[in-house]
Amino acid sequence: MSRKRRDLSPEDREIWGRVVQTARPLKSVPVFRPEDAPKTEAAPQPPARQRAKLSGLVLKPQPAATPRAHDLAHSLSEALARVPVQMDKRQFQRMSRGKLEPDARIDLHGMTLAQAHGALNGFILRAHAAGLRLVLVITGKGKTTADDGPIPRRQGALKHDVPQWLRMAPLGPVVLEIREAHLRHGGAGAYYVYLRRAR
Repeated sequence: MSRKRRDLSPEDREIWGRVVQTARPLKSVPVFRPEDAPKTEAAPQPPARQRAKLSGLVLKPQPAATPRAHDLAHSLSEALARVPVQMDKRQFQRMSRGKLEPDARIDLHGMTLAQAHGALNGFILRAHAAGLRLVLVITGKGKTTADDGPIPRRQGALKHDVPQWLRMAPLGPVVLEIREAHLRHGGAGAYYVYLRRAR
């Protein structure tokens, strides 16, 4: 179906004429046309002697880039090591070398996450109230299982959750420092927790 062309009435033409007189053109945007592109000169050819040398060259194929492993997050040990030290530097050095003996310890092996969370809260709050400064929290490294799925699984739920619990309420205000324990006290399967002074 073709539309029937409609001519403007004399009144419409008069109104349109007023609109045209008051209209201002928009800022013009330059339009790129291929014929307006600057002419580029051809690259100068090397002399015949150099061309002969270049023609005999064989380019070696570049070795294929080795695919990088997807490391989405730093390991827990690295993340704890990056946190600035809050406690006395000398005490920190002694603690990190395993020369400070913990005042108390708790072993969370074999507990569910819910049981471990409750036990940890009670232990840390009691230790702080008793005026203890350095306590050892043993989590274990976690069971090693085959990771054959597309989504990587972290090893050791307690090992990863305990530092978070120690930073959250009600423990956050009483904990000054959290570090991985020295090999003498369990290494990667335990944490030193340095508590603030009880007031």
